[in-house]
Amino acid sequence: MRSKVTPLYFEKGRNEDFDIQLNLLKKILADYVEFLEEVPLGDPIPSNTDAVLFPQILGAAYDQLDDFKAIDVPILIITTEFGTMAMWDWEVIKYLESEGVEVIAPYNMDQTKNLARALAIKRDLKSSKFVIYQDEPAVGGFQPEIFKRFYWYMDECTQRMFTKFGVALEERSFAKMGSEAKALPDSDAERVWEVWGDRLPFGEVNINQRNSALKLYVKLKDALEVDPAIKGMGINCLNESHHSDTTPCLAWNMLYEEEQLIWGCEGDTLTMLSKYLLHKSLDVPIMMTNMYPFLMGDAALKHERIPYFPEVTGNPDNYILAAHCGYLGVVPQSFATDWKVESKVLAIVDDNAIALDARLPEGPITLAKLHPTLETMSVIEGEIEKYTQYEDSDCLNGAVIRVSDGHQLVSSLTSHHYLILTGHRLAEIRQIAKVFDFDIEAY
Repeated sequence: MRSKVTPLYFEKGRNEDFDIQLNLLKKILADYVEFLEEVPLGDPIPSNTDAVLFPQILGAAYDQLDDFKAIDVPILIITTEFGTMAMWDWEVIKYLESEGVEVIAPYNMDQTKNLARALAIKRDLKSSKFVIYQDEPAVGGFQPEIFKRFYWYMDECTQRMFTKFGVALEERSFAKMGSEAKALPDSDAERVWEVWGDRLPFGEVNINQRNSALKLYVKLKDALEVDPAIKGMGINCLNESHHSDTTPCLAWNMLYEEEQLIWGCEGDTLTMLSKYLLHKSLDVPIMMTNMYPFLMGDAALKHERIPYFPEVTGNPDNYILAAHCGYLGVVPQSFATDWKVESKVLAIVDDNAIALDARLPEGPITLAKLHPTLETMSVIEGEIEKYTQYEDSDCLNGAVIRVSDGHQLVSSLTSHHYLILTGHRLAEIRQIAKVFDFDIEAY
């Protein structure tokens, strides 16, 4: 996908420098931007425009404030041969912002590429949908006293996603899909294994477990191939795990590696939407896991069935244990430093199910997720310091994450589900937030 951008010029001041800069941008951003016909500032902007672009900023900007205010799409300022703003643009930028005009002025080329991707994604979401396999979310199933608390199951959440971003949510029967996957002949799974076997390291997993996981992949891939509007999939795989003899972790890995499909563990649509916006815009490794701040004490320890938190070098108040479904969570192979398929860990799923034992790189990371209203995104930078293992627990390989202020983290978390992005990404997320029109809550 490429974003559609309309270059704007100051009618009284357009000169050769404008054309030189625009032609240069057309070359260096050819893979990211489709440049529409240039328009003078003040004239109508084409309806198919994702954003307007100023390849040149002049003092005439001060005289055309009302024309800037009339622009109803994002305003980009990219005035150097390096694909960035120029230092001389700060005067005009600050003037416009002081007068209530928001502009986006990237200061490195990576940000410019991120913005171009974000603009294309914003448009594409309006014709896209997420598919969730579930039947009676949080009503029946296992642990309803927990799952009834989750906002992503509410119709209000689905409506907000559609209203703000245009993405539709389609619910399909997990019971039907799960039974159909189970009924597939083993030969279907064996054919997939012939293609994928050399690429999928397995631990202590038997053939029945392997085949069940591959059959689920076959069903999900079939659904994806017949409907190109599908940009994300999720399954209510824990609460309604009785509908299947396996778990979708391996399928999510395979479909990401093949199609870059975004997945939603437990049918968490808020996490899926957050993941889609961030990953497709920033193009960095990302995954979802559970947050267990050390400050939560026994409540966290009991849920993970561990006796104590691991030893750390700093103040324990500023640490989190991150774990999901027995390990760190669903990490695609291309993101991982270590990766293999293992037998299930959680008692809530079928004995035939599987899980992924995988690790992201140690080092800087960013935690993020949209707030329930979708008007704000929580962003917290930290570090994965190490991994920790507990035998006979629900945390056979979890990440130990350090943040700057654990008390602030606990008071600002929006969910037990959070995304981990590799690297410190606050500055980049602030930039794309202007495209998607959400605020940032960070510390």
